[in-house]
Amino acid sequence: MTVNSVHGPLPPGEASEKGPQKCTILVNRAVSAAFPQIQDIGGYRQYSLYWHPDGLALDIMVPGWNTPGGKAFGDQVLSFLMTNKSTLGIDRAIWRQAIHNDGDGGQMTDNFGSPTQNHMDHIHVATKGGGYARGGEVYRL
Repeated sequence: MTVNSVHGPLPPGEASEKGPQKCTILVNRAVSAAFPQIQDIGGYRQYSLYWHPDGLALDIMVPGWNTPGGKAFGDQVLSFLMTNKSTLGIDRAIWRQAIHNDGDGGQMTDNFGSPTQNHMDHIHVATKGGGYARGGEVYRL
């Protein structure tokens, strides 16, 4: 699935748009439109690393992540993100304990202890930002 399968102006997505930068909002809206079965996307929050507090990251929760179907679905979302990386302003994504900078298999990370910390139950996507929204922006593909 490419961004070409999602056309026109994008309505608000699952994540709050209070705090994220423009590319992060675009990713939220594009993923929400392309994958309506995703019901939970986290964004801006206080955290020790800068991505979430600076509005540069989303956590896309993958339904059924611990089943073969859930893993396949998460892989499909990751593929969408990497295929459309430049259009969406994506820097990198982390899924199933691997950092993905493009369509490769990813670079494994350390084991941080839990499924959430290892990004087994969600895809962490970091964007290039694009500046903070002022209101009235139209996000479209």
